[in-house]
Amino acid sequence: MSHVPSRPGASARALPRSVSVPAASPLRGPRGGTSQYRGTALVTGASSGIGAAVARRLATAGDWRLVLNGRDATRLQQVAEETSGITIPIDLTQSGAGRRLTDLVLDHTGGVDLLVASAGVGWAGPFVDMPPAAITEVFDADLSATVHLVRHLLPHMLAAGSGRVVIIGSIAGSVGVKGEAVYSAAKAALVAFTDALRYELCDTGVGITLVVPGAVDTPFFDRRGVPYRRSRPKPLPPDRVAEAVWNAVRHGKDEVYVPGWLRLPARVRGTAPAFYRRLAARFG
Repeated sequence: MSHVPSRPGASARALPRSVSVPAASPLRGPRGGTSQYRGTALVTGASSGIGAAVARRLATAGDWRLVLNGRDATRLQQVAEETSGITIPIDLTQSGAGRRLTDLVLDHTGGVDLLVASAGVGWAGPFVDMPPAAITEVFDADLSATVHLVRHLLPHMLAAGSGRVVIIGSIAGSVGVKGEAVYSAAKAALVAFTDALRYELCDTGVGITLVVPGAVDTPFFDRRGVPYRRSRPKPLPPDRVAEAVWNAVRHGKDEVYVPGWLRLPARVRGTAPAFYRRLAARFG
């Protein structure tokens, strides 16, 4: 198990220039002292889309200190200016990035009370046309980066006896989506990872939540190279997913579908897989 640093009050390493810390940023958290805040929240993928929306929603709650991670330093800084957050623009797909991010956050804040893991990429098209590098990128960004970050942060939450991990999944991970075989596989692995880890965390004081959105109106589709072409369901605004994340954190929910009706095809897939496959083959 990795070393658990001492709580606020301990000496900290100097932050590198890539970390932007706003002035007069009081420490949040239930760890005693003069803290006036609920806790520290680390949001990955916070430079745009769901991650940026989650950061803004937590900021409106008024009692979280935000640490924002993403690969685009310019966009990340824009979100930080809106939310008074700290920015750490580290690419989590790089070797050792999860540990580096964990060390930087803990050195500056003393602990993380909430992790919202929303970083991810997509790729759409026939699997036989998918470049090998794209396969690696999707698995690295959507699965491995999240697993490694949770691995480094979780011992500190367990030592504190509290905290919550929120993982942003996808309906593609619950039912599989044509033309997104590798993306679906990566998100399905996150479903199994979340379920298995939840059993381990029982009675530890640390919770884990899986948020399962459908299509969301974000730059995700532009970056994957293929626009969203389905007539239904229509893409949701990212703010709606952010609100679902906030409600899940407030009420300690294990799993949330956004919108809620998406739970139905997932259940049909689980209880009547042959029937679901016939529907999927017909309607896509």
